[in-house]
Amino acid sequence: MPEKATETLDELELKKIELDSLIDIIKSINGNIPEQDLYRTFMFTLRSYPHISKMTLYVLDQDTEVDASRNKWFNKEGFGTLGNYKDVVLPQEILDIQEVSHATEFNHIAPFNEFSSIIPINHKNNILAYLFLGRAYDAPEEKEIDLRFIQAVSESIIVAIENKKFARKQKVQEVFSRQLEMASEVQALLLPKQLPHQEKFSVVASYYPHHNVGGDYYDYIPINENEFLLCVADVSGKGFPAAILMSNFQAALRTMARQTTDLKKIVEELNHLIIQNSGGGHFITAFFFLYNKKEKTAVYINAGHNAPILMLNAHQIQHLEEGTTILGTFDTLPFLSVANVNELDDFLIFCYTDGFTETAGDDGEEFGEDNLLEGVKENFDHSHQELHERLFNKLHLFKGNNPYPDDITLLSCRVKK
Repeated sequence: MPEKATETLDELELKKIELDSLIDIIKSINGNIPEQDLYRTFMFTLRSYPHISKMTLYVLDQDTEVDASRNKWFNKEGFGTLGNYKDVVLPQEILDIQEVSHATEFNHIAPFNEFSSIIPINHKNNILAYLFLGRAYDAPEEKEIDLRFIQAVSESIIVAIENKKFARKQKVQEVFSRQLEMASEVQALLLPKQLPHQEKFSVVASYYPHHNVGGDYYDYIPINENEFLLCVADVSGKGFPAAILMSNFQAALRTMARQTTDLKKIVEELNHLIIQNSGGGHFITAFFFLYNKKEKTAVYINAGHNAPILMLNAHQIQHLEEGTTILGTFDTLPFLSVANVNELDDFLIFCYTDGFTETAGDDGEEFGEDNLLEGVKENFDHSHQELHERLFNKLHLFKGNNPYPDDITLLSCRVKK
């Protein structure tokens, strides 16, 4: 058979292989098969391609947490290579390659110098993968690998896989969004709908979640005509699990407050509840303040929370620090004690979460407890609601262009003679 006819037959055979490969790949993509099966289809396609003796494929995976040195490039498939590339990190010299390159440009980079070509796989000007090909030793020199075809096939597979990842992320995001919505609804139910606002007795709360769902909680619970309980708390973590834990915390607190005014017993039971429900995955800082109007006395427990400020006037100040450690960490709370405050008939108690004091200014310095105390003292004689407003104005001016780092809750109670 004439040489030209032989070449034509070879070309036809190659085109048939390419066409069959494309059909197989299109079927695989349309068949919605798993990602790993798409990688295998791709590998078998290259195995059947003339004059290719080896390949390995690295794919960018931006969703996986890895050591920064790995650059989030993972070896997915390969055949015929001298070594195992699963644990070989792509060097920066390879990552700098933006176009199809031949061995002369990278043959000094071991172990990748066993390949003859590198094909970057692009999509929308972003490199998603690097394909390394080795030419068969017995392939005639005049028979070149059709790198453009290989690149087109590679892009089809990699883009299909990226679309699968994107669809999966969308589903996850939809579930996450619904969870946030549910958590936000749960959290809205936790906060008291009405707070007392009388001339001689008022409770004011200001709550600003950092995200759609925050980890702060506050409550005012009337016990009887003489007693009420104040609580402010901050749960570690955010989102739906934290909101559910806090809802259990609130339900238990309100149930127990109807059964007993023994703060020590209440706190111990809440600690057990948190441990059982969170499995050690969350903890809660909290402050509990039980006031008796008739006796003019209060008892409190601070469970690892920022110490509230008790003010009899602008100069008589006490920080309420006594109690125990955070809830949800120790089966038996260490050094748990109930503190007493007597002769309370005219006072302001001011509670807050650390989102307020840890807000930083442009210079990186945090607002801090001293600034908060100064702000409360400066505005002690203003109306109860105005006290909160002026404190937030002070914080807003302090932080400058910095964002708020966390949820912020202010809860205060004012009792007058």
